[in-house]
Amino acid sequence: MTPSLLTSRLILRPPQLGDADALALYLNDFEVSGNLARVPYPYLRSDAVAWLGSQRPRPAAEETSFAIELAGVGYVGHIGYQKVGEVPVIGYWLGKPFWGRGIMTEAAIAAIDWFFEASDASDIYSGVFHFNQPSLAIQKRLGFTETGHSTLLCLARGVELEHIDTKLARSVWKARRQ
Repeated sequence: MTPSLLTSRLILRPPQLGDADALALYLNDFEVSGNLARVPYPYLRSDAVAWLGSQRPRPAAEETSFAIELAGVGYVGHIGYQKVGEVPVIGYWLGKPFWGRGIMTEAAIAAIDWFFEASDASDIYSGVFHFNQPSLAIQKRLGFTETGHSTLLCLARGVELEHIDTKLARSVWKARRQ
């Protein structure tokens, strides 16, 4: 089962059906969904319920998702892993009212610490659309490095976009966390 992770302000926990309203509210904002590859716009409550229903109760580390819960507020976003080909990819988003508060960096530190303990993967992959500089700044703070550029379909925008590909090596993460 997906564990719960605690930080000073956050609980990272398994997503649940009770998250559907907040999930739909935050992802139905084009400024959020337009930064993500696999999220349509508009994003409806039925989309949230379908996605939440697709979550497996005992996923492998490379397929684990965490709801991000802010103390005193509740559900504010999501961070999780998916396996793309043979590599683990981390993805994340935060509801717009919570941008600029360091919440995603805090959540990512906990999720990455957990992942490297729960798996034997040597690297985590990620990336951002070329215009999403705030997300790229988070990745760079965490130790991700740019590995190249590709194109990726953005469902919300309905077009292929330039994508900056990134990678975080276990060795880099462990050295930074010492």
